[in-house]
Amino acid sequence: MTEYTYNSDYLMRDGKPWFPVMGEMHFTRYNEALWEESLRKMKAGGVTIVSTYMIWIHHEEEEGVFDFSGCRNVRKFVELCEKVGLQVCLRLGPWVHGEVRNGGFPDWVVKKGEEGIELRSNDEAYMALVRRYWSRIYEQVEGLMLKDGGPVIAMQLENEYGHVGGFRGEKGEAHMRGLMALAKELGLEVPIYTATGWGGAVIGDCIPVMGGYCEAPWEQSFEEISANTNYVISHVRNDALIACDHHVEGAVTFDESAFPYLTAELGGGMQVTSHRRPVATGPDIGAMSTTKLASGVALLGYYMYHGGSNPKGKLSTMQESRGTGYLNDLPEINYDFNAPVRQYGTISDNYKEIKLLAAFLKDFGEDMAPMKSEIFPEDVKPEDTHTLRTSCRHDDTHGYVFFNNYQRRRTMDDHQGVVFKGLTAAGEVVFPAVDIVGGTYGFFPYHMRMGSAVLVSALATPFCRLNGEEGTYVFYGDYAPRYLWQDGKEADVLHLTREQALNAWKVALDQDYLVISDNYVWEENGGLAVTGNAHTRILMYPEPVKAPAGFGKAGTEGRFVVYEREIIGKGTEAKYRELSGSAAEARRRELFGRAAEDGFQRIFGDADTSVYEITLSYSGKEERSSGRDTLLWLDYAGIGMEVFLDGQKINDHFYTGQKVPVSLGYFGFPEKLEVVVSGLKEDDKVFIESWPEMKGGKACSLDRVEVTEEYR
Repeated sequence: MTEYTYNSDYLMRDGKPWFPVMGEMHFTRYNEALWEESLRKMKAGGVTIVSTYMIWIHHEEEEGVFDFSGCRNVRKFVELCEKVGLQVCLRLGPWVHGEVRNGGFPDWVVKKGEEGIELRSNDEAYMALVRRYWSRIYEQVEGLMLKDGGPVIAMQLENEYGHVGGFRGEKGEAHMRGLMALAKELGLEVPIYTATGWGGAVIGDCIPVMGGYCEAPWEQSFEEISANTNYVISHVRNDALIACDHHVEGAVTFDESAFPYLTAELGGGMQVTSHRRPVATGPDIGAMSTTKLASGVALLGYYMYHGGSNPKGKLSTMQESRGTGYLNDLPEINYDFNAPVRQYGTISDNYKEIKLLAAFLKDFGEDMAPMKSEIFPEDVKPEDTHTLRTSCRHDDTHGYVFFNNYQRRRTMDDHQGVVFKGLTAAGEVVFPAVDIVGGTYGFFPYHMRMGSAVLVSALATPFCRLNGEEGTYVFYGDYAPRYLWQDGKEADVLHLTREQALNAWKVALDQDYLVISDNYVWEENGGLAVTGNAHTRILMYPEPVKAPAGFGKAGTEGRFVVYEREIIGKGTEAKYRELSGSAAEARRRELFGRAAEDGFQRIFGDADTSVYEITLSYSGKEERSSGRDTLLWLDYAGIGMEVFLDGQKINDHFYTGQKVPVSLGYFGFPEKLEVVVSGLKEDDKVFIESWPEMKGGKACSLDRVEVTEEYR
């Protein structure tokens, strides 16, 4: 059995340094028929641990009535993680937040709190409820713990405890210890227990995990907020922005020197709120992640990594809202989060940026994990757009120099002729001068052992290694790399541009291959699964014995072989029309009336609305599970939008300026959808980074509908 431990600096697996990447996916917020595909996408992106909330209200909405069926089937989900080759961290709660109604507590639990039970404490009545719930969870995952040879290696207890609700001080610590004791007693026993550690949260005897987001949609302001501290290379672990709406004083409650710097909630994106709608971009996430590596982090954990949709409740929507006592209104259904893998499984630029670092850590993380970080300079302020932020992460013999010249929604100075210096016990390693322009970030290795060769320095970044220590080393970058080798002995290096690296995938088949494709690529059943459109073009190195299934060889580009796939005679046509006058009003009333019967509210209040009917015709219509999907992209302007199928509300969206994808395969390839756009007025109290064009002081229109096909 694999052994998982930790010391004060890093995690260990079987006694060796281990640097995993963790990604959050909520199985209850996604179609269970597509779980395996999504888990393969996560693994292909470099995720090694899947974290997931056990959301109480999703499993015991009615007291004593448990539901682990369909999208709530945790056992099936964990078994699929094991099948795909991913470890699991169950975030047990019982309170989770997770942008869920009541923070995940069922309404009946909240009522018991109002009647006198002290929730989130060691109150015997409360702990009895938790015992009953966790006992049912254990029944679902029995035999899947690491001790039984299963994939569950970690559990998180509670969430933001003592920061967002709960108790601080000894009473809070005692409750966290009580939860751990209960988990172990019930059989929920793992080598790693974690607790969120930011903002004064208490951790009991757990390992603290930290977070960091590139903005704060929960901030109550409608204005641009100050520059984000997560782009400053720093030894400060606490992110004061997280849940800043709760105004809890105090940074951390534990001795940071006793624990490795682990993250569980780096924002893979951000879930917008009704009043605040920042959009997380690829560079936002890439620069923040690089900054955390530069600061000495020993686990990159992302929340969310995979978006989804709130499941329909029996008694209510699962929406977090001011109406349920929280400070923010969120969509009733949409939990897209602008995540690396979005609401319906589409890829984002955030995914590609994280993949750059995750691929590196998979092959070289054991080397980097023990390295501590020295920061130059140490007192940079987030609003300082003039100073280049750098660090050196190293041991006595080798290391990596980091730089970040990116600050979200700020313009950074260019820096000419920068000379980086790597530190060793024997002195400095001096790099060639390089120009670092504003908006860039990255790292370079020095004295890096590559099989029997040693790379003294290079103005390029390692991506992965193919076929062992004496195989091919893949680097990337847009600077002249200037590889300098010790004693003239060189390793085999395949150099990519940064754009190529963003689209590069390491896949293990009969040997390791590097595939360049702008959509998903992964190994499945010994073959290559490639997602693309009707015409798909990929590059492979080295050349395989046989072309990938469905592809034909189409030439070479440098060391790569080019393959192409053409799918003919399949496509989807989408047409839309706006309903007007009495027809629009009647249909609007009917749709909103049926939605209200299903528990949905008028989330956009009394805003003016426009109603649209979209008709869809398919050529070669197939099931989603066959590998085909059709994506409908809705380009609209308004305060928000709601989508209906057969009169049932299936999605909603708060306007951000982005095109909104809807997977038609996810909904069985419907032939008609209806869209209601609610109007945005110039004086609406809302923060939007990119406002639409206003006509007559408002915007309320579906401007364009596009269709793209995806085939695997």
